[in-house]
Amino acid sequence: MKYFLLLICLLPAGLVFGQSKLPVIKATSEKVAINDGGFLDKNAWSLSPKTRPDIYTADRTRETKWVTFYTDIDSIRIKVKPGTRYNFVILLNGKDSCYTQIASAIPPADEQQINPNKSDTIPFKLTAYNAIAVKAVMNDTDTLSLHFDLSSFDFHLTRDAILNKTKLLPNQADVLAGKAKPNFNDMSKALKLQIGTSVWHNLEMLPTNITSTGMDGRFGWNLFEGKQVEVDYDNNRIIIRNKMPKNLNGYERSKIGFIHSFPYVTGTFEIDGKKYTGNFSMDTGSEQSLILDSEWAVKNNFPRDLKLIKSSTISDPRGVKYEMKIVETPLFRLNGFPVSNVPAIMLSNKNPMGFEINYLGNGLLKRFNMILDFKNDYLYLKPNKLST
Repeated sequence: MKYFLLLICLLPAGLVFGQSKLPVIKATSEKVAINDGGFLDKNAWSLSPKTRPDIYTADRTRETKWVTFYTDIDSIRIKVKPGTRYNFVILLNGKDSCYTQIASAIPPADEQQINPNKSDTIPFKLTAYNAIAVKAVMNDTDTLSLHFDLSSFDFHLTRDAILNKTKLLPNQADVLAGKAKPNFNDMSKALKLQIGTSVWHNLEMLPTNITSTGMDGRFGWNLFEGKQVEVDYDNNRIIIRNKMPKNLNGYERSKIGFIHSFPYVTGTFEIDGKKYTGNFSMDTGSEQSLILDSEWAVKNNFPRDLKLIKSSTISDPRGVKYEMKIVETPLFRLNGFPVSNVPAIMLSNKNPMGFEINYLGNGLLKRFNMILDFKNDYLYLKPNKLST
C-alpha cells in the first residue's frame, strides 16, 4: 500500500502556509506523477482543490533526497530533509488553486504523536492467528480490538467495526435502521483514541477489508516514530520508551531498512551449503512464518525442490487469485539466530505490492522478544519461551 497521509486542515490556508510567496506550477489534469527518491509512480496523486493543504508524505528515510511532482504540463523538484515540509500551489485549469505540501515522514523534533516524556506499557494477547491484539477505546465509549502491524501505517478499522462498534459515520442511525447505505468515504474523524495510557486526537480512521482474523482493525509502526518499541512475548506486553533499556543481555542487533516506508530487515537461508540472503518486511499482522517474493526467488536461484508441505490457491479482497506452495526450509537465520525447518510460502504471482520484498510473519517473529528502535533504526532480537 502506498504511504499517503491526507490531512484536512481546519486553519485558513494563509495560516498554514508560512512561506511568503509560494511557488506555483500548472496543470490541466487532476492526475500527478511523483518521483520519490528515484521511485517513479505515474498514478501517485490526484489533485484536490478543497483540501488545504493536501499533504504528500514522502517515503521514510533519514537521508536527504529529491521529490518531484509531474503534472501533465509542468513539474516541481523539492529537496526533502528529515523533519521538513515544503509548500507550493498547483493551479488546475487556470482557476483552482490546489494547496499542496510535501512532508518528510520523520516529523520535526518538537512534534510528537504521543506523550514525549513518558513511557507506556500496553498489555496484549497473542491470538490463535498470531496477532498482537490490544484493547483500544475510542471517544471514551467504544471498545475495539486492534492488532499491531509492523507492515502497516496509521489506524484502520474494518467496515463491520465502523458500522457496529463506533459512531463514525454521519448517518450511522439511518444506516443501522436500513434507511441509508454506508459511505465509508464520508467518515467523521475519531476525536480520541486511547491505547494503554497513550492518547491520539483528531484521527483519520481509514476503512479496510484486510485485518487479522477476529480483529476490529489495526495500527501501524509509524505511530511510534522516534520511539523504542519493545514487544515482549514472554510477558504479553508492548513497552513504548524514549530511551533504550540498559539491560540488553541476550539480544542481537541488526539494521532496519525502509522501502516505500515499510521497515525491513535482512535474513539468510542456508540450504545444502549455500546461502540465500534477502530483505524481509516484518508483517506482524500475518499468521504465516515466511513468504517469499517470486522475483527474488528467481533472481537468487532459490531452490525449487524443497520438501512440499502444501499447495493451494488464495484470493485477496479484490478477488485476485494467487497460487502458492508451502515448503519446508532447513535453516533460516535472523539477527544471527538459527531457526530450523521453517515453513515458507513461495508465491508464483508477482508481488501485489509492486516491488520486490519478502515477508517475515508473526508465526516466526513471535519466537523472539524484540525491540524496534525507530529513533536509530535498529532491530534487537532475543529468543523467548515460544522459540522452543
